[in-house]
Amino acid sequence: MACLFEMHSLSASYDNNIVLQDVNFRVGENDFIGVIGPNGGGKTTLLKIILGLIKPVKGTIVFNSDLIDRTGIGYLPQNPTGDINYPVTVTDVILSGMMMRKKIISRMSFSDRKRAGEVIEELGLTEVEGSSLNELSGGQLQRVYLGRAIIANPKLLLLDEPGNFVDSAFENDFYEKLKDLNNRMAILMVSHDIGIISSHVKSYACVNRGLHYHPSSEITNEQLLAYGCPIQLITHGEVPHTVLKYHN
Repeated sequence: MACLFEMHSLSASYDNNIVLQDVNFRVGENDFIGVIGPNGGGKTTLLKIILGLIKPVKGTIVFNSDLIDRTGIGYLPQNPTGDINYPVTVTDVILSGMMMRKKIISRMSFSDRKRAGEVIEELGLTEVEGSSLNELSGGQLQRVYLGRAIIANPKLLLLDEPGNFVDSAFENDFYEKLKDLNNRMAILMVSHDIGIISSHVKSYACVNRGLHYHPSSEITNEQLLAYGCPIQLITHGEVPHTVLKYHN
């Protein structure tokens, strides 16, 4: 599997406070990695380093030729910015994702609009393509922002807590769509819900200042503790339940 990027002994900080320390991490084509860890452990910082929004204070990140200028990266932030009451349509928002690939600001071409139509159809948004954002459900809105992230056919898709406002009616379809997308792009997905993502990801990166890579979709509470990720593992079955550590 070809490598998309590698981090070597990388550290990052805010105001001289180390958030990530001596991280070594490799992502290959068609990886689907769940990024987990406690709040404040550095998960979002990891994504910002990849995006170039934060510079490491130590170490390096080396990209292959597809990502060297970061235009081959799609990004769905935890809280997408923008006023949903602003008078733009679903098509407008999805098309805005093409701007990452353009060197200068220019009018969208016929091929850009054709690509937007393909994404709208792929994500089941045809009936609302001319609608304003404030007319959409949470699930539809998340699909719009996902469309903006994938319209330029990235090699790497970064998702920061994508389930935060997916409605229950769309949740299964959303993760199935990610599975389809993983056939043509690598995915890094930050999530606090291991129980939900465990049936979709291929491996885990446990982030709590350091980073421990777990090369399997199956992970136990004992392994989480060993990796320094003090988070709960929720088990889903006929009767969903949470596994808690013994306490006195």
